[in-house]
Amino acid sequence: MSWSRQGGGGTERRGYHHGNLREALIEAAVSLIAAKGPAGFTIAEAARQAGVSPAAPYRHFRDADALLGEVALRGFERLEAALTRAWANGTPAPVPAFEAMGRAYLAFARDEPAYYAAMFEAHVPREAAPGLQSAGDRAFAVLREAADRLAAGVPRDRRPPALMMALHVWSMAHGIASLFVRPDPSRRKLPMTAEELLEAGVLIYLQSLGLAGGG
Repeated sequence: MSWSRQGGGGTERRGYHHGNLREALIEAAVSLIAAKGPAGFTIAEAARQAGVSPAAPYRHFRDADALLGEVALRGFERLEAALTRAWANGTPAPVPAFEAMGRAYLAFARDEPAYYAAMFEAHVPREAAPGLQSAGDRAFAVLREAADRLAAGVPRDRRPPALMMALHVWSMAHGIASLFVRPDPSRRKLPMTAEELLEAGVLIYLQSLGLAGGG
């Protein structure tokens, strides 16, 4: 970025030149959401933090929802990548790889609070971010693939729907992340780590399906 000044008649005009205004606005939005949450975010503040006029963001984003939607979309892309790395195509074995995905989910909620908030707390209307739904679907598809692999190990007459398994485990991971990982000074303290709590819950769940020891 650079500033230029042009004088004339005792006055000075300052103009802003940014190599990639869209990315600067997204970075500003992430910073603001991390500090204030999505409810405290405004597009005017994003413009101010990026060093541009209040009107400048509208060249790239229709409104605050569109900017929040872009942050959320990128968050789902990051989550998809994190889950894919953790799942590692089911290696060294599907059950420990499945458990690794749960830890990756909690790590994402802890390490990427702004993205997580935009994804799950901003309530961005679908029409504001057309690609958001498909980005979320792709992230969930990693969990669904893992559930498919695990379900295949259950005898057909007792095999649960893989979609149901994926939704159960996602709900468990998301609940623990929201209750015990997200920043909140009033949050109840746990006598164990959030990872240990999730691991125990997933283990009990998988045991009930005959997919882990002790079932």
